[in-house]
Formats: sequence, C-alpha cells, structure tokens
Amino acid sequence: MEKILEKAENFVDHYRKLEKDTNELKSEFQFLKRRKIDIDSRIETEVRLGQVVKEEVKGWLEDVKKMEEDIQDVEERVHSVSRYNRISLDILVREKIEEVKRIQERGNFTEGLVIERAPAPGLIFPTENLEGSSKDEIWKCLMGNEVGMIGVCGIGGVGKTTIMQHINNDLVREGRFQKVIWVVVSYPLKVSELQTKIVDAMKKTLREKEEMRRAAELMEIMGRESFVLILDDAWEEFSLKEVGIPEPTVQNRSKVVITSRSAKVCNNLRCKIVEVRPLSPKESLNLFLDKVGRDVLEVEGLEEILNSVVKECGGLPLAIVVIAGSMRGEYDIREWRTTLDELQQCVKSMEGMEDKIFMRLRWSYDRLRSPEIQQCFLYCSFFREDYEFSRKELIENWIDEGLINESGSRQKAYDKGQRYLNRLERNYLLEKIVTHRVAFKMHDVVRDMAIKSIGPEVRYMVKAGMKLSKVPNEHDWAIDLNKVSLMANGISKIPVGLSPKCPLLSTLILSSNPNLSEIPSSFFEDMVGLKVLDLSDTDIEALPDSISNLVNLSALRLRGCKKLKYLPSLEELRALKKLDLCMVGIEVVPQGMEMLVSLEYLDLYCQNLKEIPTGILPSLSSLQYLVVHPSISITKGINLEEVSRLSKLESLECGMESIQDFNYLVNKSKDFVSLTAYDLRLTTSKEDLTRYHFGGECQCKVLIAKCEIGEECIVLPHKLEELWIAYWIECMVELDSSSSSFCCPTLDKLEELNLGGLPNLSVLVRGEGVATSPHIFSNLTQLDMWQCSGMRKLFPLELLQALQNLEVIKVRNCEQMEEIIASSDSNDTSSDKFTFPKLRKLKLLQLDQLKSICSGVMHVMLWDFYSCFYGASLLHILNLLSS
Repeated sequence: MEKILEKAENFVDHYRKLEKDTNELKSEFQFLKRRKIDIDSRIETEVRLGQVVKEEVKGWLEDVKKMEEDIQDVEERVHSVSRYNRISLDILVREKIEEVKRIQERGNFTEGLVIERAPAPGLIFPTENLEGSSKDEIWKCLMGNEVGMIGVCGIGGVGKTTIMQHINNDLVREGRFQKVIWVVVSYPLKVSELQTKIVDAMKKTLREKEEMRRAAELMEIMGRESFVLILDDAWEEFSLKEVGIPEPTVQNRSKVVITSRSAKVCNNLRCKIVEVRPLSPKESLNLFLDKVGRDVLEVEGLEEILNSVVKECGGLPLAIVVIAGSMRGEYDIREWRTTLDELQQCVKSMEGMEDKIFMRLRWSYDRLRSPEIQQCFLYCSFFREDYEFSRKELIENWIDEGLINESGSRQKAYDKGQRYLNRLERNYLLEKIVTHRVAFKMHDVVRDMAIKSIGPEVRYMVKAGMKLSKVPNEHDWAIDLNKVSLMANGISKIPVGLSPKCPLLSTLILSSNPNLSEIPSSFFEDMVGLKVLDLSDTDIEALPDSISNLVNLSALRLRGCKKLKYLPSLEELRALKKLDLCMVGIEVVPQGMEMLVSLEYLDLYCQNLKEIPTGILPSLSSLQYLVVHPSISITKGINLEEVSRLSKLESLECGMESIQDFNYLVNKSKDFVSLTAYDLRLTTSKEDLTRYHFGGECQCKVLIAKCEIGEECIVLPHKLEELWIAYWIECMVELDSSSSSFCCPTLDKLEELNLGGLPNLSVLVRGEGVATSPHIFSNLTQLDMWQCSGMRKLFPLELLQALQNLEVIKVRNCEQMEEIIASSDSNDTSSDKFTFPKLRKLKLLQLDQLKSICSGVMHVMLWDFYSCFYGASLLHILNLLSS
C-alpha cells in the first residue's frame, strides 16, 4: 500500500510541477549558454593566435548546441501538451535539468581550451567526418611520381571542396611538402587576383605591378620549395605559365590540384581526372545521422521514414547536411512524414540534376518558417561568390535593410541579428570559417539557390564580382527593380546622362569598385525610393548633388572612400539613420548634418576632419552609435559636454588630450544608462592615437599614452575590459586606491592589461591594496608589460589568488625585473598553494636581472604550457625554474 501511495504522490508531483521544472530548465540552460558565449569568445581569440581547440572542448560545444535544440523542442511540447502527457513530459524535463548540470560541470576546463600548434606548412581547416571513397584515389596521385596535375570533378554539392579540405589537413600534418597552398579561384577568374591570393597564402608579397613580371616573380618564389597548390572551384581554363605557377614535375616534387564542376576545364589543363560521385546509401545515412543526431533512431517507427528521407537527398553531401541540419532536434514522426512528402514532391517535379539539388536546398530554406530570417538569408546572396563576411558587417547590413525589427535599441537589434545568424549556421545555410578571424560564407550552390528563391514579387539584379567594367545598360534597369548589387567589380565610370528609371529601387550597392571615381548627377534622379546606398571602397571624389533629393534614404555607406572631399547638403535626408564616413577624405562635416534628426549611427573616423562644429551633436538626439577620429580631440574639435548630452548613446569611440576632459567624460558616462561599449583614448600624441590596436572581443577599452599625470588622478570608467597604458606616465600604484594616480571603482571586469614605457612604475598593485579590493584583476586573461625599467617584482604573493583566469603573461625589456612572482618575506607558505590554473603562455624577453620566476611548489605548473626565453642561456633558464 505504501508503494502505491508513493507512486501516486510522484504522479501528482510531476503533474503539478511541469511549469516550475520547465522554468528551472530554462534558468539552468541560460547559465550554461552564458558560459558557452564566454568560451566561444576565448576560442576565437586563441585560434587567431594560432592555437588548436581541444577535442574535449569541441565535444562540449556540440553537446551545448544539441541541448539548446532539445530545450527548444521541450518548450514547444510544453505549450501544446495534453493533461495525459504532463507526467511523462515532466520526467523528461527533470532528466534534461540533470543533463544540463552535468554539461555545466564539464565546462570548467581548468587546464585550458586550446593546445599550441607547431609552425605548419599550410592552413588547417575545421572539418568533420568524411564519407565517400574518392579521397584515397586523390591521395595516391599526390604521393606517387606519375601524376603532377590532378583534376577533382563533380556536380555542385557533391563534396569536392570538403574532400580536398581533409586532404589539405593531412598534407599539412604529414609535412612531406614544404608548402600546402589553398586558394579559392571562383568565377570570373582574374590573373592578377589569383597571383595575389597565392602569395598571400604563402605569406609572401609581390613587388612587381605588371602582370607578366608578377608571373615571373611568383614563378621564382614558388620554385624555391616543394608545394601542393590546391585551386578550389575553377570555372574556366587558364595558363599556369601566365599566372606564374611552376609546372609540377618529379624534379621539383610539387603538385597542383584543381576542383571544378567542369571536366573540360581539367582536361584542357592536362589533369588526371578523379570524379567525385554521390555517396552510397550507407555513406549517406552515416553522414545524415552525424548531422541530425543518432538519437533519432530511438524514435519508434522512424527508421523506415528516415531512410526514405536520406534517399531523397540523392547522395549529395551538401543536401544531406542542410536537410539534416533542418531536422535536428525533431522527434515527432508526423513531422518526418510531412518532410518526406514535401521532399518527394519537390524533387519529383524537377528533371535536371541541378534543379533537383536546388529544390532539396530550397526545402531547407522554406523550413526556416520565419520571413525575417529568410530575408536575412536571401540578402547574403548580394555578396560575390565565396565572399567571407564578418559577423558585424552582416548584422549591420541586415539592420540597415530593416530586416531586423527591433526598434529603440541597437544592441537589441544586434542581439537578434546574432540569433538569426546562429540559426542559419545551425541549419548549414551559412558556413562558419575560423582562420585568423571568424567569418561566414555561402556555399556557391546555396548562393545559387538563394538567388533563385527570390520571389517574383521582389526584383533583384545581382551581378557582384562579375568583372564588370561598366554598369549595366539603361534597358537592364527594369522599372520594377527593388534591389541591385554591383559590388566587387571593375566599374570605373558611369556614363553621363545615364538615368535608370527605377522608382521602386530600395537598395543599390556599388561598393568595392576601386576604380569608380565619378557618378553623374543624372544617375540618381529617378531613384526616389532609394533607402540604402553603398559606395564604400571606391575612388569617388565627390557625390552628385542629386543625392540631396533622396529623401527616403536611411543608410548612406561611404566607408573607405579616401578621395571623397565633397558631399552635397544632407539637409533634406530627414529619414537617414546611418551615415558611415569612416576613412573618408572630407575636411569639414557635411552641410545640413544638424538636420538629421533620425540619425542613429554616425561614424566620423576621418583623419582629415578638423572639428565637429558646436551645435550639431545636440541636434542628433536619436544617436546611438558615435565614432569620432581621436585626432579631432587633439585640436579641440569636439565639444565633450555635447557628447555627454546624447542620452540614447550605446557605443562611443573618441579621444581626449587632457586628463580633465577624460575625467569629465568618464564621470558623465555614468549617466549614459544605455552605454554598453566604448573606446576612449587619452594622449597628446597624434601618432599614438591610432598606433595601438585593441583586441577584437573586448567592448569596453581605454588607452592612455604619453601624458604626464603629476598629482592628478585619472578616473577609469565602469565595465573596463581592456586597458593600455604606455609611455611617459609618471607613476601607477595602488590601482584600487583613490589616493593613487588611477581611480576605478573596480577592475574585476578587466580582461587585458598592457603596460609599456613606464620607467617610474615600481609596483603593479600594493599588497594592502589587494586586501581592500580582493577581486581586483579576477577576470584578467592577458598581461603584457614592456620597457618598465623600475619594476623589480611583477606579482606580489597577495595578488595570486585573484589571478585565477590569467592565460598569457608577456614581460619584455624590463631591465631591473628580478622576480615574476615575489617570494614571501615571512615563514607563511600558505600562498604557495596558489597557482595559475589557466596559464598557457609565459613569454620573457631581455630580462637581464631576472633571478626567479617563482618560489615554492608553483614552478611545477610551468612545464604545462609554452614558455619562451630570449637572451638567456639554457643553464640560466633551468636555474630560474628550479629556484
């Protein structure tokens, strides 16, 4: 009877607690998600520095990603659960809570996220499991002496690039060839661009300007070492000699591999053809299960439907990956039946293989089921083929286009854009690339599908990267055109009198046409509906007066137009929300800028700009994002009191010459409730305003250089994440004390600290200062110190407990430095137990007086990470480590 009552109580308990447990699950996962965001940021930085992500970290990230999908599924089921299923669903929710907690525990990674990578002959690509048998045949050709030119052919989406990425990685790791060079060719091929890509991949440069002389120079550079040159995605025939690629021979021990959809291109280049065929049913199923998750096999009755869905993918890895990504986390057998029906119908209606591929990919696009995300995806087709766009660039463009509906806050709009980007990446419609930076790109077949998916109600003209030397003729500009992209071409001139009749045109992109120097006024006369105009990275010297009549314009992007000196009056552009003048050659602000009452984004990073006249900034009451070239402040060209009155400001970048101005703005910044990012520079040197480059991830940054402080106290702002202090500063002691040179309520958010050229700096922070601020430097991950000749001891023992997140220590040219970790003056050895659990890199250069790195047992952990010493003998290094 007791067991029956116990079961009854459990039954009632689960029935009643579903909502409460669901909220607990969400809360636990939010904590996990924040940890993942931190880890992702750290990984991006480390990968840029040449590190390799540990396999256990990769597995953990995959588990978090899968858990997010599982929780989305749970939430959907909770909303529609019947009373009969509440108990079983609550049991599942409790299981997920425990699973989330287990993942949280695994995510501490006290021994770091990455491992050091030895210098490699080429680039390592992130890859996943590979299915198919073509790799062995290609590898055999590479290892033998019989074949020098290899052509890897097959239809789009069959996996040519993926196979070659795996082979590339194996070649780099194997080390048989001195160079492994990866270059994306794409269409249309331009010899000079291909030459540049090859030398860039080899980390070399070409001095010559003329194409034939460049070929000779490239031939000489490549002839010095054995190489494998992988030319990915070639569409047309070319001459190795004209480019400057040495013919592969047994003597030079080199190879050239070309991937192409055209066997004819490979034949004409005298390649040994290796055809990549679609995957077998077994290979297809393995790849599908890798992407969708093998737990779907546990759903009763699903296996037969699953096999049919895989069959509809036609053995094409691209289709398999995209469709599996769209179905990940789906366990309802009815959804799978619907998917199968839809795939069968869309493929059955097509005849050619290419159309069948498009329809399979189109199904995944349709399954996004969010018009906003779909439009963001289609916008990616505006970029030229194989274009790698940054996260910020893409999201900013989505905001400019009005594709993200999040009024009131730019940060909220950016956050939503990040969610959209994650969704597209998760569904494999966008590919994330991690090399020296994090970027995204579209597979060329997916891009073709996107262009074809643009509905008849919207007319696009996309001719990005097509080698156009002039704009399309007037009859190509249809009256119902909505969006036009002519970016990344060779357009040098727009004919006088050309006036396209496009009243519905909302977006025109002419960016990255470096020879475009002039636009006639007639060109914009019949574009009255234009909302986004992008002329970035062109040689244009003046904007035509007809710009003033584009009263619906909401975004004007002129970034990188260094020769642009003249802009007409902007007085009538009352709808303008974004004005990007970064690196533009103007010397005065555009006339009528004070009338831009809707302006939210203003980038005035213009080196030649002398001032921002008083009265303009207060008129821009909607401003959320403001960047001003710091040299303007050197000439007193900005009114900081006006800046402080911008109540909606979320992001600010500017420079100041005096401590009084800096302190004034910092104190006022506390009133900026919405301020989430800043880059503030205090210096009297124009050279130092742009000399130092902050890290990519930190949002709250301060640079202080070449200014004499004297007895004045510098007030540091809240939420500070990265701090540079360099040259001629009188002193810096007791960072936590209001009686010192620096006043800051807390430095527990600081992640990077850079100190250089400070001869009077004698102590980082005093021991008694640590007692009053125990969390000082608790988030510090990197310390870089150079030319601080007064420093003898870097870290006092009292500070060690606060440095548990420190990953990188660099100390250079500090003539008097004797100890990295100060030895204790007492018999108390309790501090010896404190180590640096995350430290992975110790770099010590030109420390002539260094006697000890650390004392006690702490030296043991030094063998677990990369250390480099310059100007010291091996015996001296061993003595340091054992002292």
